[in-house]
Amino acid sequence: MMLSEIKEILNADVLWGAEHLDREVQSACGSDFMSDVLAFVKNQALLLTGLVNPQVVRTADMVEMKCIVFVRGKVPGEDIVKLAGERDIVVMTCPKRMYEACGLLYYHGLRGYCDGND
Repeated sequence: MMLSEIKEILNADVLWGAEHLDREVQSACGSDFMSDVLAFVKNQALLLTGLVNPQVVRTADMVEMKCIVFVRGKVPGEDIVKLAGERDIVVMTCPKRMYEACGLLYYHGLRGYCDGND
């Protein structure tokens, strides 16, 4: 799924990386626990989270995420957006709760593949 499609499905605003919406992602995960992202996420390209701090960007970078979507209308500070830009990670914000955002993306064909058995 293209990041441009994700933007539309979630009614998201792009905070950094609008020129990269042609990137494609094959899977996603939703978590506010970055330790879970580090422990369980493999081959995920999109992170949905309500946690707004620089550790989110560092974690996404370590597991090679292409995009972070902040849910529940949360807007990260300029320092977080700048850090993501330095690491070439697209940043979006959407008004939906995580459960709904994940469900919509799943409904439209974006899967999780967190356990590698899907």
